[in-house]
Amino acid sequence: MLGIKQEVIRMIQSLPDEVTIDDIMAELYFKSQVDAGLKELDEGKGIPHEEVEKRMSKWLSR
Repeated sequence: MLGIKQEVIRMIQSLPDEVTIDDIMAELYFKSQVDAGLKELDEGKGIPHEEVEKRMSKWLSR
C-alpha cells in the first residue's frame, strides 16, 4: 500500500500538464472526501438506501 505522499504524487502526475494549483487542490479535496465517505461505510456509518430515498423524495416532490 502506498503512503499518502506517494498517492498524492501519483495523482498529480496523472493530471494534464496544464493543471493549475486550484485544480490540484480540488482533486485532493475530492479524494479526501471520497476516502472519508468510504471509511464511514466500512465502519457501518452509512445511511440505508431506503432512508436516502425517503429523504430525497421530500426534495424531489417540490
